[in-house]
Amino acid sequence: MKIKKVGVVGCGFMGGGIVQVCATAGYDVVTTDITDEAVTQGINVIKERLAKKVAKKQMTQQEMDVALGRIKGSSDINVYKDCDLVIECVFEDMELKRKLFADLDKICEPKTYFGTNTSCLPVVDMAMATSRPEKVVGIHFFTPPPLMPCVEIMQSIVTSKETMDMAVEFGKSVDKTVIVAKDTPGFIVNAQMIPNVLNAVRMFENGIASAEDIDMGAVKGLSHPIGPIALADFFGLDVLYAISTHMYEETKDPMVKPPLILKRMVKAGMLGRKSGKGFYDYTK
Repeated sequence: MKIKKVGVVGCGFMGGGIVQVCATAGYDVVTTDITDEAVTQGINVIKERLAKKVAKKQMTQQEMDVALGRIKGSSDINVYKDCDLVIECVFEDMELKRKLFADLDKICEPKTYFGTNTSCLPVVDMAMATSRPEKVVGIHFFTPPPLMPCVEIMQSIVTSKETMDMAVEFGKSVDKTVIVAKDTPGFIVNAQMIPNVLNAVRMFENGIASAEDIDMGAVKGLSHPIGPIALADFFGLDVLYAISTHMYEETKDPMVKPPLILKRMVKAGMLGRKSGKGFYDYTK
């Protein structure tokens, strides 16, 4: 089945980015959030991002207007009824995601595929909350979706080949490089990145070097575009803690066990850029 209409559950930083990617690729998109105000705010952020692209002559005003015209927002989950594909982009909480998929399963037509943007949770657990587990697949965009060129497609033990083919084709259609993984903790990218970032956090925790020097070593010594400590602050220490905790619970691999300092910082509300303070101070 050819995908024409896409639903994106959540219109925050990640969800709004996925909405933008889909709309600029030519898809009709519906999106929801907790309140109408949250949806309006999310769509306004998309408008601002597209306006900057117009100002930089990366797209025309007409292209911007057409893309925005493809987006519809609501706080009513029933707008997903006739979607061909619905991608959830809510908080990394399994019970929340399972309830959402169970609700969508009752609302959406039998043709609808479900995608999860999870970065670490088992796709199969969400799939089994529906009556169509073979139509549930991982579709993991990276932060921020409009800029990052990759999308990770994850196949659970019950995902059908038809669903995988759809997801791979969809990823290519939104101009992303597609990589395919089995439904394992961390999939491809986080399975590589999380141990590296946590190792850097442990180096800082043990007083081996300052955050600045650890990052400088990665940037100048390893030619990384950003250091691991700064990267942790960028995507959020709460997110890092949640992902690493889940991966450790699944694997018991000491490389992904979250350091104590990370737990303490999250408890203190030091979440990185989003809160103004993390390993670095962004309030200045």
